[in-house]
Amino acid sequence: MLASGFFAHRGILELDAVMAAVALGAVAGDNIGYQLGRRLGRDWLLRHGSRFGLRQRRLSQAEAFFQRQGAKAVFFGRFIGFARALVPFVAGASRMSYRQFVLYDALGAVLWTVGFVTLGYVFGASWRVAEKWIGRTGFIIATVAVLLVGVISLRRRKRSAIRESTPPRSATGFSRAHSAVEQPIHLSSRTPIPI
Repeated sequence: MLASGFFAHRGILELDAVMAAVALGAVAGDNIGYQLGRRLGRDWLLRHGSRFGLRQRRLSQAEAFFQRQGAKAVFFGRFIGFARALVPFVAGASRMSYRQFVLYDALGAVLWTVGFVTLGYVFGASWRVAEKWIGRTGFIIATVAVLLVGVISLRRRKRSAIRESTPPRSATGFSRAHSAVEQPIHLSSRTPIPI
């Protein structure tokens, strides 16, 4: 893609035509990935996903993630090299809404295309240097994303452990440890009531 920006800089290709072709190609490829994921589905991923490090537990996490954050995953997955090819398939397999997928995929593809083709165009002859830095940037972004997911996951586990270790509250708002205090006092009919 950077090379196409370089060729547009040299006048060999038209810049707007390159951007349109790359964006359409990216969206078309992702739609194929989405449809394959939707048709082959979860079972196929479970059988063959181990080649990509995707097992039952990870697939369940990915499906839950797509249910909560699907649009963001599709949009930002475009900018992370290893995720770019897997995100559409997992989105399809997890039954993400097609309308939502197409919208965020197209937005990500256009932004990605414009950004990277423009970089190739601006850097001109030094597009290989730009490619090297983009690879490093993608790695850094992916590392930060993994760390953030790890921190969020640890916080949720910690909160869950705290909730599980805290005794449940009764209808009065006291824990069951205080249930003796909650016992009502019954007065018999013979007890005089002071006036």
